[in-house]
Amino acid sequence: MGGKLRQDQLHPDGLPAPQRIWAIVTIALGIVMAVMDSSIANVALPTIAGDLHASPALSIWVVNGYQLAITISLLPLAALGDIIGYRRVYVAGLVLFTLASLFCAVSHSLPMLAVARVVQGFGGSGIMSVNSALIRFIYPHRLLGRGLSINTLIVAVSAALGPTAASAILSVGDWPWLFAVNIPFGLAAIAIAIRALPRTPRAGHSFDIAGAALIALLFGCLIGSIDAFGHGESLPWFAVELAVTAAIAFLMVRREATAAAPMLPVDLMRIPIFALSIATSVCSFAVQMLALVSLPFLLQSELHFTAVQTGLLITPWPIAIALVSPIAGRLADRYPAGLLGAIGLVVFASGLFALALLPDPPGVTDISWRMALAGVGFGLFQSPNNRAMIGSTPRERSGGASGMLGTARLLGQTVGAVLVALVFSRVAGHGTVVCLYVAVGFALAAAVVSSLRLFDRTADAAPNPR
Repeated sequence: MGGKLRQDQLHPDGLPAPQRIWAIVTIALGIVMAVMDSSIANVALPTIAGDLHASPALSIWVVNGYQLAITISLLPLAALGDIIGYRRVYVAGLVLFTLASLFCAVSHSLPMLAVARVVQGFGGSGIMSVNSALIRFIYPHRLLGRGLSINTLIVAVSAALGPTAASAILSVGDWPWLFAVNIPFGLAAIAIAIRALPRTPRAGHSFDIAGAALIALLFGCLIGSIDAFGHGESLPWFAVELAVTAAIAFLMVRREATAAAPMLPVDLMRIPIFALSIATSVCSFAVQMLALVSLPFLLQSELHFTAVQTGLLITPWPIAIALVSPIAGRLADRYPAGLLGAIGLVVFASGLFALALLPDPPGVTDISWRMALAGVGFGLFQSPNNRAMIGSTPRERSGGASGMLGTARLLGQTVGAVLVALVFSRVAGHGTVVCLYVAVGFALAAAVVSSLRLFDRTADAAPNPR
């Protein structure tokens, strides 16, 4: 079917029930693979570093390469979806992600694995950049809020469930199976997506190549400069790189402020509640990544748990998120997101602080209840925060809001992983404990930012499904 789709060729109020179920299945499969793979390698990082003869600081690139690729391409791919259709971008992302997973599984050196992870990250970006936009065409208007809440829950649980899944896989195979397991699920998701995903309207404007390049350059310089500093670069060079990054950001904002279809939604950042929610999200996901990347090194290298045991010990975290997120969603209908977010982040910080103060030697119970407390705090925070972001923006700009929501999460995760490398390269012997203290500081700062939303009347605005 060539050319642009007419409105009468689209489902006016979501997909019919059978097709809707299959469409959600492929969305769920894609999200689980893309989000989980941002954390699934964390548990195996010590093993990967040993097998490939790499230092712990360099092995972080197995995580960083994936996160950086997604971060620099998420907004450009979301904009591309507006032009050529979200379905095409999503299917292309699934194909690239599945092929890159095979490449990861057969990698025999750290550079080869890092390159494969970068390619896999671009595939994951294709999946995550348009999944929220597709949900608007999959669900009828009256069920849109439910669809978005399910999407949020899948993202949250998948991000934290990575270590548990890694534990199960490593109990029966070596680390390459962490990536090979994606292949059958990816093929299934591709087959379902081709048949079930809806065709969507296409925008009339052309793709902004210069804007996409500036966004990639902006995020690449930001993360690259922090990572270089973490691996021993001098402070003067780091300052120069930050100045270059700031100059690119200034040019990008000025350019996008006058664009008819801004790739970087600077118009939404002028909404106070939206900007505060984005800042809170970046900090919270940096906190989560600081903990989930560094904790396996504490549990395996210092406390001598196996990789399988490490995954099981982290399991209370995602279980707590899964239990608390639906409750938090209902509470968000009655109480301000600023209040719920601040409380959740304080509880999150308390759990991480308790992990930093583990007794010597710690028992399984000592570790498990602290992991659960951290998960309760994160679960209480995320759903109300996402609702505040979507609810504070005009409906016609929901695509830009969804893109920024994903970018905030990925930017926070990337910064968190880079900070782990920074700490590990600068602190000898107690890197994980220092990472946890840094995470506590970020969580408390995010709680303060969240509480500022209490002074904005639009903070209580509920998302309008229509």
